[in-house]
Amino acid sequence: MPDRPHRPVILIVDDDQGLLILMGETLRAEGYEVLQVDSGAAALECMLEHDADLMLLDLKLRDVGGPALLKRLRAADAAVPFIVVTGQGDEKVAVEVMKEGALDYVMKDTALLEMLPAVVRRALTAIERDRALVEAGQIRQRLEREILEVSEREQRRIGEDLHDGLGQQLTAIEMMCASLKADISARQPELSDQVNRISAYLREAIGHTRSMARGLVPVKDEPDALWASLLELADRTNLLGRLQCTFDCPEIVLVRDNTVAGHLYRIAQEAVNNAVKYSRATAVVIHLSRTAGALELRIADNGRGLSRAKHAGMGLHVMQH
Repeated sequence: MPDRPHRPVILIVDDDQGLLILMGETLRAEGYEVLQVDSGAAALECMLEHDADLMLLDLKLRDVGGPALLKRLRAADAAVPFIVVTGQGDEKVAVEVMKEGALDYVMKDTALLEMLPAVVRRALTAIERDRALVEAGQIRQRLEREILEVSEREQRRIGEDLHDGLGQQLTAIEMMCASLKADISARQPELSDQVNRISAYLREAIGHTRSMARGLVPVKDEPDALWASLLELADRTNLLGRLQCTFDCPEIVLVRDNTVAGHLYRIAQEAVNNAVKYSRATAVVIHLSRTAGALELRIADNGRGLSRAKHAGMGLHVMQH
């Protein structure tokens, strides 16, 4: 059998018994399920036992004021979207409660019962819209995480193939060249020179392949891998001879989430590359630390900076994401 449609549950909190009954009858006639209590204490007890979609709250209850009741509900993790029901002369208090998150307010006057269904419908529509936006945001974040995970897995696979496949084949060819050179060096010196050049090209290709593999698989799945990878990044940058790169990390920082470690490494990698290519820096510092549970990565250089308008490439977009 198909599921029955959900009937919104409305909690009415008002110590005027006559008005409490009239409001309840009005909303039941509109198809809502209605809960009715006449005090703040009863409202708190009711909210702990029942799930309500919306609360109609009288600002002046005999045992507690509306603002104080809202604080109690929040403290008990029983807060619910609400509409203020206020009498003449309480407009100032109503405005203050609206700042506390009230969706709307309705005055206790002759038009109350006539206006109440429309006010409740408007509030429920706003609640449903906000809930849908939250759910859409959660779905978007989940899809983004899944896309990033797929991308990381694919990059890791390609990096491992480069290192274990192409890299090993190039190394084997270089070894064959060394053996060939030994065979022909005495008889055909001109061929020996060509073999030397081929060997040099192969060593360069092997270096590029290993560098690409490291870039695609920058951080191993170990808690101290980010620390080790950033240290290696600083060393490789220094080998370029264009600036002095220092890794500032007073003690080894453990990052157990490999996805977080990978993202932080790529941010550092892109920032250092930008410093090398564009900032005309002579020194760059990669700082990693954990203080009071917070992980901090900071990359600073002494260059001229980077113009977003001029260098708004893929790297900056990836870092921002």
